[in-house]
Amino acid sequence: MARESSLILLLRGINLGPHKRISMPELRGLLAEAGFADVRTYVASGNVVLSSSSAPASVAAQAEGLIAERFGFDVDVIVRTRGELAEVVALNPLADVAVDPKRYQVTFLEEKVDPEVVARLDLLALEPERLAFDGRELYTWHPDGVGRSKLWAKVASRGGVGARGTARNWNTVTTLLAMADD
Repeated sequence: MARESSLILLLRGINLGPHKRISMPELRGLLAEAGFADVRTYVASGNVVLSSSSAPASVAAQAEGLIAERFGFDVDVIVRTRGELAEVVALNPLADVAVDPKRYQVTFLEEKVDPEVVARLDLLALEPERLAFDGRELYTWHPDGVGRSKLWAKVASRGGVGARGTARNWNTVTTLLAMADD
C-alpha cells in the first residue's frame, strides 16, 4: 500500500464573487467523508492541505468530481505535493525584486507551458513587472498591483497560458508549505 503524503489542492475561481461559493467547513467535510486525512483549509479562496496515498492527478480528478456533485459547478483543482511546493518556495526566482509578498504571484499550472507562450507573456511584463517560468509554475511580480496589468490579465484569463491553472500570492504559498509541514 502506498504511503500517505501531504498534498496541496488549489481550487480555481471560488468565493471571488456571488458565484461558485463553497463554504470551507463544508469542503473539509466533503473531502474527509471521501476518505482524505488531515484535511485543513486556508482562507476561503480554495486552499486545501490533506493527506492521501493516491497520486496527485487522481486526487485532483476526485476532488473535481466531488465538488461538481455536491456544489453543482465545475472547479479546476491543481494539486502539488509537499515536496513540489517546497521546490517552488526554494526556487523563488524573483526574490531579488519581489519585496511585497501580496503582489508576488505564483501561477500553478496543470502542465508545462510552451516556451513560445512564455515569450509572448514576457512581452506583456512592462517595467517594473517581472515574469519567471519554471516547469509548471509562472512567477509574476506586480509591484503596482494586478488591476491594470496586461500581463496579469493574460495570465489570469482562462486559456491565457494554454493550460489549466490558478494563482496564489507568495504569502499563501509559504503558508501552505508551513501547513503541509505541520
